[in-house]
Amino acid sequence: MEYEFLLWLAIILFSTKVIGLIIRKIGLPEVVGFLIAGIILGPSVLKIITISPGDPTGMFLENTAELGVILLMFAAGLETDMQQMKANLKASVVTAVCGVVVPLVVGTIVYGVYFGKDFGDYESLLESIFVGVVLTATSVSITVQTLREMGHLNGAVGTTILGAAVIDDILGIIVLAVVSGLKDTSVSIGSVLLKLLGFAVAIIILFIIVRKLEPVLALDKGKRRTGLFALAFCMILAFASERFFGVADITGAYFAGFILSGSTVKGYVGEKVENVSTMFFSSVFFASIGIKVTLGGMSASVWIFAIILTLVAILTKVIGCGGGAAMCGFRGKQVLQIGVGMVSRGEVALIVAEKGRQLGLVDEAMFAPVVLVVIVTTLLTPILLKFVFTNELKALKEMKKRLKAENLKLSKR
Repeated sequence: MEYEFLLWLAIILFSTKVIGLIIRKIGLPEVVGFLIAGIILGPSVLKIITISPGDPTGMFLENTAELGVILLMFAAGLETDMQQMKANLKASVVTAVCGVVVPLVVGTIVYGVYFGKDFGDYESLLESIFVGVVLTATSVSITVQTLREMGHLNGAVGTTILGAAVIDDILGIIVLAVVSGLKDTSVSIGSVLLKLLGFAVAIIILFIIVRKLEPVLALDKGKRRTGLFALAFCMILAFASERFFGVADITGAYFAGFILSGSTVKGYVGEKVENVSTMFFSSVFFASIGIKVTLGGMSASVWIFAIILTLVAILTKVIGCGGGAAMCGFRGKQVLQIGVGMVSRGEVALIVAEKGRQLGLVDEAMFAPVVLVVIVTTLLTPILLKFVFTNELKALKEMKKRLKAENLKLSKR
């Protein structure tokens, strides 16, 4: 048995915490430190940890990281305010639609124009469209962690971002299925839509069942088995989402938490999940993103396009999602906050790009620009979120100071 994974885990946990604390000292979210730690440990800098296909230690790290993002999204689901979600459902839908359409159209045009593609040629048009499809993806895990650190996961803005990201994931699947179907006739668009409908029905049924079981759950409130059963429920729904419905496992995990968010066991389960996630799995997940970063061998032309694509990736989400939010009544800084919250692409863009490579729609040389988009948007999103929430954070700190002072006066009495 190989024991190298123990050393890797020790290095990851130590380095993420140390660098995370340093990053917090300079006023940035701790998650930025986790990402930087991964980049330093990975092949881009020190080459201490590498994740390669077929390597058992690397596979263990990837699986552990996947558990990390599943727990993160489960916790986000538990923390969702149902009333806020209902109130902002329209905004979430419009924001998600705009956040898919704008990157899709602009990404298609930019790629086609830069590389001189003939839009009249069917294959060239599909190739250009697929680059746009890559840009539609949103990876909300970074945003969720940052908003949780800042205390803004709930509220109109945080709830809209969460709802839009989940809907974005579903719309992305539909767009990917349509474009893939145009290239590969074995891909059935109808089958994909049917699976998505089945997923929605399954979530509604589970929601009703859990509500009916609420008296039973209330009896077990505060007992260890409640947390274990809730985690099992999360894992089963995450597995079923991928295996049977073609929906990302993190979406299934989010809905598992969302279904339990109105239950009396929400607080206890959330506390237990928070402990195990924060202490171990989240650090491994965010570090693994940085560890996977490898850049090199790009020509000057590809480097220029990578920079252009990154700018397009950022601006189209800010403008598209922000514009969608503005249509639904959000104003001023809130529009910018929602737009920035949807910028991060993460592993989702890489998965879509890999699908394109398999279909022959994405050239090998395009992977480096996609990786750059992932790196920059992943690192930049928490920093930008901190910046656009500056006034709210100051107000929150002032409120905490006042409460502390009032509590001190009361204790002296």
